[in-house]
Amino acid sequence: MIPPIASRFVAGESPAEALEHARDLNDRNVKAILNLLGEHYHERAPADEDAEAYLRLVADIESAAAEACISVKPSQVGLDVGTEVFHENVERIADYAADRDVFVWIDMEDHDTTDATLDIFEKLARKHEGGVGVCVQANLKRTDDDLERLADLPGKVRLVKGAYDPPAEVAYEEKSAVNAAYERQLEYMFEQFDGGIAVGSHDPRMIRLAEELHEEYGTDFEIQMLMGVREDAQTDLAEEYEVWQYVPYGDKWLSYFYRRVMERKENLLFAARAVLGR
Repeated sequence: MIPPIASRFVAGESPAEALEHARDLNDRNVKAILNLLGEHYHERAPADEDAEAYLRLVADIESAAAEACISVKPSQVGLDVGTEVFHENVERIADYAADRDVFVWIDMEDHDTTDATLDIFEKLARKHEGGVGVCVQANLKRTDDDLERLADLPGKVRLVKGAYDPPAEVAYEEKSAVNAAYERQLEYMFEQFDGGIAVGSHDPRMIRLAEELHEEYGTDFEIQMLMGVREDAQTDLAEEYEVWQYVPYGDKWLSYFYRRVMERKENLLFAARAVLGR
């Protein structure tokens, strides 16, 4: 059982709890991106097990008729075992989900996984006429070129600032440089993409920019935020825009919770108040 201190950021340990949270979000006009926690498996068995768990989750989403989709981490379904294992499992999930009209996001991890991730996204985006999405990270210097590759593909692209710590030769390190890259890349997407833009940011400045670019170019977009972060803003934005909340669940919640607490001062204060009972 997940303790109350962690339940702000993690929906529960079971698919049923995740779907219950999704239905609660739907009541607020927010949609759910469900993610089974798990990553960096170095043997095939656990990667295959989580792939099977995603198939069951897709079936549960279809049965529940919830406004929800799934998001899969490459290292969770076999990338650390081998590219072929990763591609096989992701394609199996995407094929099954396409038959049930459930959208599949492919998360982006460390910078050295980018090519393998974009390759399978391109294949599946064409195969399923846009039923999949992929994440790209603004802090990587290659992302401008990657967006040119992705611009004419069906599917969706989520732009985030980047949560990993890549080396300086491949990434911008200064916050100002990352923000500048995000703004430049977001404008490129609104100008060159036909739609399918996902603004993955909690930064009010970036969301305002997306609103302005939408007014200028008329390109459709959605906003994506994490569970437990700026939830009031999510509800408010959903009155006018399509908003999705990234909803993690599963028994591997501890390391995820730790990352959320440490990345933002307000999250750390929330955890401290919970521990102190204030």
